[in-house]
Amino acid sequence: MKASLLGLCIFLSVFAKAQNPLDALLPLEEGDRDGATIMTYDKGTLKVFRKGTNALICLADDPEKEGFHVACYHKDLEPLMARGRELRAMGKDNKEINSIREAEAKSGKLKMPETARTLYVLSGKDKESANLRWVVYVPWATAESTGLPTKPLVPGGPWIMFPGTYRAHIMITPVN
Repeated sequence: MKASLLGLCIFLSVFAKAQNPLDALLPLEEGDRDGATIMTYDKGTLKVFRKGTNALICLADDPEKEGFHVACYHKDLEPLMARGRELRAMGKDNKEINSIREAEAKSGKLKMPETARTLYVLSGKDKESANLRWVVYVPWATAESTGLPTKPLVPGGPWIMFPGTYRAHIMITPVN
């Protein structure tokens, strides 16, 4: 009896965090969803679930990680994102990843977008309470080149994060 109850508990805990690949599309407008590529996690490895027809790539929630997190981004950001995943898989920490990618971006080895490209993120404790934010990558941009402050002037206001670096981006986090 105890073994079957334990088995049921394990099954329910896995099922409760089961991945729905289509949840990856939630950050996008309805019109962009049908054409987006969807990537899902299979035992920690990212795999293409559906090849898309537009310029957007969406990552499903990783069932092995706590909370809910899905993201979609323009395909021009894939070299940056893929390199980060590759370095993380090699055991590098965030500081090492940023240092390596910065050097590679400066040398041209890591191809960065030449114009602004957006990342859409929906994350939270669970899907129902998740919040949406936009991250507009503008490599090497500064407060001076964008006219944006380096911190939000009002709650939810846009600002530039990591100005002057390869990962400079405009943060827009609506107040919920």
